[in-house]
Amino acid sequence: MIESLFVLSPTGKVIIEKHWHELIPRRVVDYFNDQVIKEMSASEDITREDVLPIISSPKYQLINVYRDGLTYLSPVTKEVDPMMIFEFLHRIPDIMQEYFGQVSETVIKENFVTVYQLLEEMMDDGFPLTTEPNALKEIVPAPNILNKVVAAVGATTSVSTRKMPHGMSNLPWRKAGVKYSSNEIFFDIVEEIDAIVDSTGKAVSCEAHGTIQTNSRLSGMPDLTLSFVNPRLVDDCSFHPSVRFNKWESDKVLSFVPPDGHFRLMSYRVNLPSQQNLPVQVKPSINVGANGAKFDITVSLRNTEGKALENVVLTLPLHKSTTTLTAHCNVGQYMFDPVAKVLRWDIGKIVPRERAPVLSGSFGFGAASSEAASSAGYNIGVEFLINGHSLSGLKVDVLKLFNESYKPYKGVRTMTKAGRYQVRA
Repeated sequence: MIESLFVLSPTGKVIIEKHWHELIPRRVVDYFNDQVIKEMSASEDITREDVLPIISSPKYQLINVYRDGLTYLSPVTKEVDPMMIFEFLHRIPDIMQEYFGQVSETVIKENFVTVYQLLEEMMDDGFPLTTEPNALKEIVPAPNILNKVVAAVGATTSVSTRKMPHGMSNLPWRKAGVKYSSNEIFFDIVEEIDAIVDSTGKAVSCEAHGTIQTNSRLSGMPDLTLSFVNPRLVDDCSFHPSVRFNKWESDKVLSFVPPDGHFRLMSYRVNLPSQQNLPVQVKPSINVGANGAKFDITVSLRNTEGKALENVVLTLPLHKSTTTLTAHCNVGQYMFDPVAKVLRWDIGKIVPRERAPVLSGSFGFGAASSEAASSAGYNIGVEFLINGHSLSGLKVDVLKLFNESYKPYKGVRTMTKAGRYQVRA
């Protein structure tokens, strides 16, 4: 059971609070913010994303989710399934994304009325009730100019903006009577690589987290079966409520009646072998002396099936005593932040069989901390994106449609991008 919800801004201030049982005082938010600051100050490597998802206080268990710079905090006092709360907290920004197009502090403040209406419908007496976008849109209207003007002036209107749920089917995630002149469905397989790579290019740990994002524009009540070429590659799967789990367990196929519009069909994890050829190789060489260091970083393509790497960015956090830096690169541009002590190299696009990007230079230490700086280790963060490539090798095979007579168009795209990808120098 969820007792209360606080939505916090990037600075830790309360944007929205909602209580379904007793009123929980705001001082619990102050305690939470203090614990977050304490954890982040313990090490330079800890960011807001690394803060524990459950923080204990003297009276509450503070379950929190951090997304898009906002924190969704639910203090609980009783025995409860934490995964249910995590799923609900993630569902809140998903719904707001569906309604408003983006989620930020400004967007929430501009749509206070709609957000509170959504929270009322999504939760009943502390238990999740209606959390499917199609069902919510039949109850809570999407914001328009009339809604905002009326809410701003505090007036009433004779024009009814609330729709009654008259078009719902027996399936809560799909409306009845959906019709399209062109029936089509699109699947986006997006994989994020989390890897730690040593200075020789060998993967210390490597796994891929994937999602299958779907956009369904199908008429009627289609019943789909989606099969894969190599489904046993994936592990730790989670599915949209429309997926028949027993069918996946027995035959490794996805059988479902899709919602109308955008939704996440499936998420999964793939353990990649240590000898897996990663798509990019970063060769760092950092020679540290008493008063500074010389460095040389080379980036090259490895296993991309001829695809180009896009949006390539390397980030090298330096020791806090670093005072000066000089560098030059043959591709892209670099920037050194003297306050954060971070070197950022924006390469852009790397095409196969073109010259390898190289960044060379040196940096100096302050005299007071030169001894500690000379013994410090360095890790390079890597960002990239590869369109049309799936590192795990998961591929869609056949889509079959039942319960309708038309033949839908099927579109499939794949994309691989870096998650937490780190190279030890």
